[in-house]
Amino acid sequence: MSVFDTFTKKHDYLVCVDSDGCAMDTMDCKHFHCFGPCMVTEWGLEEWREPVLFRWNEVNLYQMTRGINRFKALAICLKEINEDYTPIEGIEALVHWAETAPALSNDGVSKAAEEATDPAAKKVFEKALSWSKAVNAGIEALPEDLKVPYDGAKEGLAAAHIFADVAVVSSANRDAVEEEWTTHGLLPHVDIVLAQDVGSKAHCIAEMLKYGYAPDKVLMVGDAPGDSDAADKNGVFYYPILVNKEPESWQELMETGLAKLKDGTYGGDYQDTKKKEFLANLGG
Repeated sequence: MSVFDTFTKKHDYLVCVDSDGCAMDTMDCKHFHCFGPCMVTEWGLEEWREPVLFRWNEVNLYQMTRGINRFKALAICLKEINEDYTPIEGIEALVHWAETAPALSNDGVSKAAEEATDPAAKKVFEKALSWSKAVNAGIEALPEDLKVPYDGAKEGLAAAHIFADVAVVSSANRDAVEEEWTTHGLLPHVDIVLAQDVGSKAHCIAEMLKYGYAPDKVLMVGDAPGDSDAADKNGVFYYPILVNKEPESWQELMETGLAKLKDGTYGGDYQDTKKKEFLANLGG
């Protein structure tokens, strides 16, 4: 049974919300403590630890690649490491897979490892899976006080839920999303959770549109270019949660953004302004 089979449309409006770095203040800590360090350990990069971790965080947090799929980020960083520091066996196969595979997930990389006939390719896929599992375990072990919602996120979700169906649309691990949103009381304001296992954010929004929402009554709330792109591909509105201005962003969403969505004035000048602010925030 698909997760979509459990969903029932209740409102004319739909608000989709990303998790890490958007509703949950978890993006920095997961990359600082889990993603980058696990890559260093898996590929034995301790000799270049400082520049490698700096670059990992740059790619994943502070540039227009913010929020990129974990395996795409891994391919980008390992390719650079292969060129600048030390050979990475099978890097060409990993880069090609990350650019072309339909499912960039643990199941997807596990399947790639099983199907690989070249020993170097098989090894890099196996290591990528080992890394990803270590990341998930590391995230699960993070202290709870590091995994909290941004100020205003819970209130913003509750305000949206008054007149709209609310969907989590995240590229993060489903178990982690459900655990974090449950722990902090966000899940009661959500109608469906669409995570990494369902598919891309664009795919998730497209599937939700099949329930009959008019595109001009759908809003994607996110913090990364992937969120904006997913909204654009589906012809729906985008609201940015700006890096280092998250509480202020949630406050404006509650005070202005949701009202404009509801009264039909979100498009045009307001949407253009929010997209310009978003690009400026990430140096785009």
